[in-house]
Amino acid sequence: MRVAGGGELTTLAPSKVRSARLAPRERLRAMAGDLDWVLLAAVIATTALSLFVLKEATGDDVAGSPNYFFFRQILFISLGVVVMLIAASWDTANLSRWVWPIFWTLLIALAVVFVLGRAAGGATRWVDLGPFSLQPSEMGKIGIALVLVGVAVERRGTLSPTAFTLTMVGVTAVPMVVIALQPDLGTGIVYGVILAAVLFLAGAPWGHLAAGAAILLILATAVLWILPGAGINVLADYQRERLTAFVGSERDTSDQGYQLDQSTTAIGSGGALGKGPAGATQTQNDFLPEHHTDFIFAVTAEMLGFVGGAGLILLYALIIWRGLRVTAQASTPTDQLLAGAIVAVLAFQVFVNIGMTVRLMPITGIPLPLMSYGGSHTLTTFAAVGLLLGIHRRRSHLTA
Repeated sequence: MRVAGGGELTTLAPSKVRSARLAPRERLRAMAGDLDWVLLAAVIATTALSLFVLKEATGDDVAGSPNYFFFRQILFISLGVVVMLIAASWDTANLSRWVWPIFWTLLIALAVVFVLGRAAGGATRWVDLGPFSLQPSEMGKIGIALVLVGVAVERRGTLSPTAFTLTMVGVTAVPMVVIALQPDLGTGIVYGVILAAVLFLAGAPWGHLAAGAAILLILATAVLWILPGAGINVLADYQRERLTAFVGSERDTSDQGYQLDQSTTAIGSGGALGKGPAGATQTQNDFLPEHHTDFIFAVTAEMLGFVGGAGLILLYALIIWRGLRVTAQASTPTDQLLAGAIVAVLAFQVFVNIGMTVRLMPITGIPLPLMSYGGSHTLTTFAAVGLLLGIHRRRSHLTA
C-alpha cells in the first residue's frame, strides 16, 4: 500500500500483548488511558457551545415550546455518544468482509428515499421514522468512506494506477448519481471529497487528481453558466442561485443572496465581544434564515463576537490537528486511509460552511460539524469521531 509521497505503509507488530483477563476496573482504566483526550475534550467543548447557541437562538422558533430544538439536540447528542462508543470499539481489521454489504445497504437506503421520502426545501432527502427524520445520504458519508477504504486496500496492489482510479471513481459515482437526483448537491460534493482523500492517501498519480479537478471545474462552469446561457437548464433556478449568489454584489431580498446578506450583517454586528443572546437582533428577530442549521456560525459570531467565532475556529483546528495526528500514526493501511478520509470530510465541511457565512463559498447546505442542529448529521459526526478514537486506541495498544 503506497501513501502520499510514495512511501510504504507497514503494519506495526505489537511490542506488548495486554492480558485479556484484566479485572473490570483495570480494563476501564486501560481503555481510558488509550483515549485521545485532547480530541475528545475539543469535541465536548464544541458540542457544549452548540447547545448554548441553539438554546439561545431558537427560544422563540416554536410557539409554546421554547426548548424544542434544544431538547431534541440533546437527544441526538446522547444517541451520538452511543454511536461513537460503538464505532470506537469496532475493529477495522474485518472491514474487507463488510465492504459490499455496506455498499448495497447504502444504495438501498438512498433508493428508499424516492419511495418513502419526505420533500422539504425543494429536495427529497429524508425518511420519517415516527418523530424523527433520517437522511440516508448524510449517514452514507461514513458508509462510502468505509467502502472506498476497503476497495483501496484490496485492489491497490492488483490493478494498474489508471484502473485503480477508475474503479474508485466508479464505486463513488453510483451513490453520487442517486444523491444528485434527490437532489442533494452538497452531500454529493462531500462524497467527492472522500474519494479525493482516499485516492491521495492511497498514492494515486497526481495527474489523475489534477484531471479530476479540471473535469469538475469544466462541468461546474458548463452547468452554472454556459448551458443556461444556451437555454439548457440542468439545475433548478433555486439551485443555480444558491451556488452563484456569493459571487454577486448587492442582492435583493427575494433570492438566495438575502441569506448571505443577513449572515454577513450578523457577523459584522457582533464586533469583538458580541452582542450577547438578547442583543443578537439578526437572530432573535428571525432576519437570519436557517439560523439553527446552515448559518449557526453567523449566530455564534453575532452573540459572542470575533472572540467567540475565533474560539470556535480554534476548536475545529484542534480537532483537525488531532485527526491528522491519528492519521499519521495509524498502525495499518486501513486505519490510515479511513482516518485521513474522516479528517478531510470534517475539514472540508468546516471550511465550506464558515466560508459560506462570510460570502466566500456558495450555499451548499453543508452543515457545520458538531454545531448545526440535526439528527442524521449529529450521528454521522459522532460516528466519525468514534472511528478516530478507535484508530488511536489500536495504535496505543501496539505501542504500549
